[in-house]
Amino acid sequence: MVEVKLHDVGEGMTEGEITQYLVNVGDHVKIDQPLVEVQTDKVSAELPSPVAGTVKEILAEVGEVVTVGTTVIVLEKEGAAVTPHESKASQEKEEPVSFTIKINKGRAERQSERVLATPYTRRIALENKVDIEQVSGTGPAGRVTDEDVFRFMKEGPSKTVEETSHEEAQQTTEPVSEKKEEAAPVRAGKTIPYRGRRKQIGKKMTHSLMTIPHVTHFDEVDVTNVMKLREELKAEGIKPVSVASFFIKALVFALKEYPVFNAVLDEEKEEIVLKEEYNIGLAADTDEGLIVPVVQGADRLSITGINDEMKRVMKLAKENKLSKKDLSGGTFTVSNVGPLGSTGATPIINHPEVALVAFHKTKKMPVVIDDEIVIRQMMNMSMSFDHRVADGATAVAFTSRFAEFIENPTKMMLEMM
Repeated sequence: MVEVKLHDVGEGMTEGEITQYLVNVGDHVKIDQPLVEVQTDKVSAELPSPVAGTVKEILAEVGEVVTVGTTVIVLEKEGAAVTPHESKASQEKEEPVSFTIKINKGRAERQSERVLATPYTRRIALENKVDIEQVSGTGPAGRVTDEDVFRFMKEGPSKTVEETSHEEAQQTTEPVSEKKEEAAPVRAGKTIPYRGRRKQIGKKMTHSLMTIPHVTHFDEVDVTNVMKLREELKAEGIKPVSVASFFIKALVFALKEYPVFNAVLDEEKEEIVLKEEYNIGLAADTDEGLIVPVVQGADRLSITGINDEMKRVMKLAKENKLSKKDLSGGTFTVSNVGPLGSTGATPIINHPEVALVAFHKTKKMPVVIDDEIVIRQMMNMSMSFDHRVADGATAVAFTSRFAEFIENPTKMMLEMM
């Protein structure tokens, strides 16, 4: 028999969620044939068959989160079939344990030894100094979920059964002052499975909001000059580049002046670690959900180079073909929601980064300049930042510096010389 185990399909991953099986028990499979699809917090990956053979057992359920090294499928290697005599002897040695019994038995044993929780959930508890042994699990087989930990942080320990029973008894002895009306039932429609990338996004967003004190401030930027420069370059036959490419370059220059936003907070060591790389994540909306490919080394790229790299990773994101490198190492994230028509938002920081900027819709509007009303192309931007790491004044200075580069492209060009 050959055991197919979950292995590290992403940078430093420790677990993955089984999203779907591509084979059934009894199926004959070839070498490298995809067997199962796994979703991590960054990628969706398929585990291929290491051998040709027959699927004998499927050992994890769809929707279950399994750790690296866990056996997911058992295969009988092709050519390993035994003779009737050998098969009978083997059956006498092996106990006929079904898949379901095996899973439940394992869970029951583990539950008696320690609290059930994924490594990710345990990390959340550890980072927030929560004793996970005190948390009541609401997941399958009593598993402690991320939400259970966050609920514990907010509400404290759950009441014991005795306490609850006592309170209920007291409530039943109190006189009923008025008859409560029952809420009208709401008819449910179709259901949408909450798993895969959608679930991973939910976990990541919840973790970020529950662990980082977010503050969002808004600003507006006059993009008239940079739009004009872009058109002038295009008219001269220079390869067209997106306005977002100018934004990324301006952000890098601003980050160099305010490095606290290109950093991570190491709570354990009580350090703010300033990053020397400027890897800009791009929040991408795909059919599978939000994903953040990274433009690596944006400080070393020209505006044209940034444009080319943005196009490359966004194309791969749409095709769900991003590599591990394309998704790793981000130091600051940008969400360009202007093309979708957005005018404002409070974006959630891409943990463990400390800030995120969202660009919104650009529109022509009257602006007073030198006591005259002129028409300019104005864009709203919003910036969320970790208030443990920086204050509002620093964030305003940062976005003001960014706006200065965009409103005066010549200054940005001087930074590139």
